[in-house]
Amino acid sequence: MNGAQALIRTLVDHGVDTCFTNPGTSEMHFVAALDDVPAMHGVLALFEGVATGAADGYARLTGRPAATLLHLGPGLGNGLANLHNARRAHSPVLNIVGDHAISHRPYDAQLQSDIATVARNVSTFVHSSESTAELSSDALAALGAAIGPPGSVATLIVPADVSWTDGGVAIPGTGAADLPSGTGGTAPDEGVLATAAAALRSGEPAAIMIGGRACTGKALDTMADIAAATGARLLAETFPARLERGAGRPQVERLGYLAEFATMQLEGIAHLVLVDARSPVSFFAYPGKPSDLVPDGCAVHRVAAAGDDLDAAVAGLAALTEVPEGVAPRQAAVVPEAPTGTLTSQTLSQALGALLPEGAIVSDEGNTAGIFAAGATAGAPPHDWLTLTGGAIGQGLPVALGAAVGAPGRRVVSLEADGSALYTMQAWWTMAREGLDVTTVLLNNHSYAVLNMELDRVGAETPGPRAREMLDLRRPTIDFVHLAKGLGLHAARAETAEEFTDELARALATPGPSVVEAIVPSLM
Repeated sequence: MNGAQALIRTLVDHGVDTCFTNPGTSEMHFVAALDDVPAMHGVLALFEGVATGAADGYARLTGRPAATLLHLGPGLGNGLANLHNARRAHSPVLNIVGDHAISHRPYDAQLQSDIATVARNVSTFVHSSESTAELSSDALAALGAAIGPPGSVATLIVPADVSWTDGGVAIPGTGAADLPSGTGGTAPDEGVLATAAAALRSGEPAAIMIGGRACTGKALDTMADIAAATGARLLAETFPARLERGAGRPQVERLGYLAEFATMQLEGIAHLVLVDARSPVSFFAYPGKPSDLVPDGCAVHRVAAAGDDLDAAVAGLAALTEVPEGVAPRQAAVVPEAPTGTLTSQTLSQALGALLPEGAIVSDEGNTAGIFAAGATAGAPPHDWLTLTGGAIGQGLPVALGAAVGAPGRRVVSLEADGSALYTMQAWWTMAREGLDVTTVLLNNHSYAVLNMELDRVGAETPGPRAREMLDLRRPTIDFVHLAKGLGLHAARAETAEEFTDELARALATPGPSVVEAIVPSLM
């Protein structure tokens, strides 16, 4: 077999059976090998940023890496923004990036570039495989690096002649069972655990901030129990990769996006315990305002970082605080009434809370227009909430796509702002091609509203009409219904609360992908 055939067989035999692709000439032998290994599910994306964002969403739901197939340095560069988001989410992603044949490198052809330099921006592992016989073992090294802990982006560069040359050697495995677990990691510091436990038992004002792996499963339950028993405030990072929430689950308050709100949430805290979370900082610098959001005099106790053994840290902290299981209050089931009247961010969110099905996955890039969605769905049936971890917009639709591929049978709801949707709306075509159960709620306020807000907050001179024009999405008005239909989806527009409720109910009940464009006023 050639190198490409051996590579795909090795990946499938070690649990990587999905590849989000946007290939070019240098990757054609990989594409051809898909017919030889039908167990590899190739998912075609029309833009590299869709492929990389989909791999992120897939990993967040499955805990396993998907592969991406990208064309040379420019293709990798086109996918970089969503690889940045994946890096911040600690999602395991395996990039396979084609390169010019080794024999072709001296000619400096038009597409030749320094792929490794591009990859290092987001990857913990970067390696160019220079031998067909060693390609499969190089792939397993990249796979191990991606899985971690912590999960990360790994990039394997594959020259075209390494793919097409015979002599490839597949390394057998037993499928997903052969994947490293991604658990374990550095053992917790017993001294830090003891100090954190003493701080939580001291009676002084304390907060526990959870992120990453601590926002799901037993870790979430245990940290909620510890917070409830010690009187600490339980907070989640502003943008967690995946947060389990809804009726019957622990109540977790997310730290505010605006530094002013986050400062109020943390005001008076004497101890901040970090569990797989970073110490809070302002997203941007603002004149005369602090970047570090930890209150003056507050002691910070980091009991688990991204590469640490989270299970051991959480169990150790629970033992030291002597907290019984199940003491944390659970979110009551609350289903809002279907709204009527004007369609606003509030009434839209109310309809979402009334209709969100059990087991739903919400990919949230609603930005300013979606500000009320989390509150309105707090008591909805149990669901997962995926957020914009790295702040690079254009994540929402690709992550929804990847989540749907990784969790078939579950309804995915993509809350998507109009400006952000335009970055990666090619994802709609792939959703239609794959027949995925993704409902996009397109929040159309005809504006980069968040930037209107930031323009006022950064202390710039009073903006005039030319400045405001740079943040306005009218002239011409974008017709998302026609765009979605042109990409193969059912789509409808809603301009009242009743219309939106009806269209959302229809979309959620209909198999396959659809778009509901909601015309809402700007909050800014």
